[in-house]
Amino acid sequence: MHKLSDLLFVSSNIHKFREAKKILNSFEVKIQFFKLNLEEIQSNSIKQIAIKKAQDAFSKCKKPLIVEDDGIFIDSLGGFPGPYSSYVQKTIGNKGILNLLKQNRGAKFVSIITYCDKDNLESFEGKLDGTISKSQKGKGWGYDPIFIPKNMQKTFAQLDEKNIISHRYKALKKFSNWYLHK
Repeated sequence: MHKLSDLLFVSSNIHKFREAKKILNSFEVKIQFFKLNLEEIQSNSIKQIAIKKAQDAFSKCKKPLIVEDDGIFIDSLGGFPGPYSSYVQKTIGNKGILNLLKQNRGAKFVSIITYCDKDNLESFEGKLDGTISKSQKGKGWGYDPIFIPKNMQKTFAQLDEKNIISHRYKALKKFSNWYLHK
């Protein structure tokens, strides 16, 4: 049986940790926050970024851990910002994204959860299709105020059930199934 101290969630983003903790609690997986600024390689692959972050984190804390990398991929922008989502959020933000879009507002959120310990390196992917709203709606962090999941009318920031439908939920569910049975 896994103990609370068995698994760290390594990130500099407390928002990601809080969401991950709520989601993983529903699967009876306990995590602790380990705040660390990780080296983030430049790559077009969020999976490669997550793998390198996990390896970097494990080299520093030497405990079983997970990291997450995610991105929003906007159809009319050729998948941009994708793996550059964090940088784009810091520089032009949601208003800048909204100013770039015209008609085609299709998008998807992708999350990669990567687990690392001394013997294992495993990644788990979750995807959620949706659209970009025409204006910011709700009080959320990141792209939540502009992302509307498929078949919904509200943005992530407006939804109470975000943590049971999100890309992060899907990736963490896959991880939990593997982790609890490894």
